[in-house]
Amino acid sequence: MKFRAHDTFFIRKGWLSKGMKAVHSKPDVFVAKDENPMDVLGIGSNMVKSLRYWLVATNLTEEAFQNKRRVQKFTGFGKQVFKNDRFMEEYGTLYLLHYMLSKNEEDATAWYFFFNEFNMSEFTREDFVAALQNFVSMKGETVAIRSMSDDFACILNTYLPRYKTNPARVNPENNIDCPLGELGLIDILDKNKKTYRKAIPTPETIHPWVLMAVMCDQSNGRMEIGLNELLTAKCNIGKTFNLDAITMLDVLHQVEKLGLVKIIRTAGLDVIQLKQNYSFEECVDNYYECISKID
Repeated sequence: MKFRAHDTFFIRKGWLSKGMKAVHSKPDVFVAKDENPMDVLGIGSNMVKSLRYWLVATNLTEEAFQNKRRVQKFTGFGKQVFKNDRFMEEYGTLYLLHYMLSKNEEDATAWYFFFNEFNMSEFTREDFVAALQNFVSMKGETVAIRSMSDDFACILNTYLPRYKTNPARVNPENNIDCPLGELGLIDILDKNKKTYRKAIPTPETIHPWVLMAVMCDQSNGRMEIGLNELLTAKCNIGKTFNLDAITMLDVLHQVEKLGLVKIIRTAGLDVIQLKQNYSFEECVDNYYECISKID
């Protein structure tokens, strides 16, 4: 379990692209002795540590040893993003980064917990911290309340654009929003009471191949998956994207229109059949191929 590894810095616009570009040209950028990573990346020392963490937490890079030194190298997913959407301008890329983060129980425990284990749809910071504390103690761990509280603040900053939290301080010249805020997964319920809610994203923004990527990744080779499992199983499309049953069927019909799945709701069955069991990487490749045709 990892808490507060981000040093309270959420992912800023352009950070991941900048980090990937630096790793691509210099895999030891974060530990190099010949060049100061702060100079190379143009950010402060704590932000450098945070960026290093975020690249790994979103599964864009992994750390490996080379000549007894820790270096960063692209994962398969990282290579796909770097090749097809290195500036992370596409909704699909943002949803996939979000999926990587929200299923990463080891490196982004609070994110995993928030989307997969925390079942309150309306909540305060206290609600979240109490539930997370309970989750952590059930696993036999102890974590400082402050760290959990900082993680909650970081989750809000990840998914809530600043124009909602602090409209008076929004300045187009100083755009430090997190790109994942565009997905609309959290909203403010009552600003004065500091209550928030999980929100359902706009269905049109979730590309069928992005849904396929998550479903195939979670299918463990099965060709038939129950609708209830898709909706309620940890790390599947319902939990990952905050979908309710109606919205989930809406987006699944779009996947069916592409001929990728068949929804069966007869003879007491509520399942989807995958026409072909793609790997996660194949789905991501197909997504980028699809959008490049539109462009």
